[in-house]
Amino acid sequence: MNGMGLQGLTKAGLAKWIRPASILLAIPLLCACLAAQQKKSNASGEGQRIFSGNCAACHGLDGHGGERGPDIAGRREIQRRTDQALFRTVHDGIPTAGMPSFGGLGTPKIQAVIKYLRQLQNNKKAEPMPGDPKNGQTLFAGKAGCATCHMVKGEGGFIASDLSGYASGRPVSDIRDAIVTPGKIFNPRKSAMVATNAAGTYRGMVRNEDNFSLQLQTLDGVFHSFDKADLKSFEYESHPLMPEDYGVKFTQREIDDLVSFLMSASGSEKNKLSTEGEE
Repeated sequence: MNGMGLQGLTKAGLAKWIRPASILLAIPLLCACLAAQQKKSNASGEGQRIFSGNCAACHGLDGHGGERGPDIAGRREIQRRTDQALFRTVHDGIPTAGMPSFGGLGTPKIQAVIKYLRQLQNNKKAEPMPGDPKNGQTLFAGKAGCATCHMVKGEGGFIASDLSGYASGRPVSDIRDAIVTPGKIFNPRKSAMVATNAAGTYRGMVRNEDNFSLQLQTLDGVFHSFDKADLKSFEYESHPLMPEDYGVKFTQREIDDLVSFLMSASGSEKNKLSTEGEE
């Protein structure tokens, strides 16, 4: 500073000296922030690649479920699990549910997958309900007959999937499509018609099957086991058990009410159906 102390500087001169010095001091901090951001971006990209290669085949690219695996992005019970619990699930697998162990990926990659899953879980904002959930609840249990096959919060049938958390994180349009056009998500190997030589004909959901035997759950919830060699005929259904005429049978408002009931039952605090004092 040309031999001058700070006391010899005017306010303007001091300001001119401090400003570039502050910028120089800020550069390392800025570089550290950018490096941290890049590291976070790389980790997210790695988690997405691992998820796409190992998890998406069963759980879907968006984590909202597929034909072979449940929704792990939108279901509240999965969202509430700790990272440690999710790590154990991925590492050890769930043999009873058909989920293999991915312990071979190693700790860093499993952690990257969990971080990416958290992004999927937080990635969508709840949409407003399009109709009246209380009227939808009445339709679900009555006129629409949904409760004959589906269960919600422990009430209803169990021949079809439990819909208690189905709508969590799903767009309204997807929920509506599942009601109006169930054939879009129909798995042709899930329902079947069986005829025996002695006991008649059975129609229901295929629960277990191998080369020699078949287990079928009929619409009344009863399980039936058959030896394939004893069957008169056995064929998979070309249409889902769920009726495909809801789009004609019900008004748009009624469909919106059904959608709203499923949204309210999903556990979303914003869309939760209040039932206090009604039991």
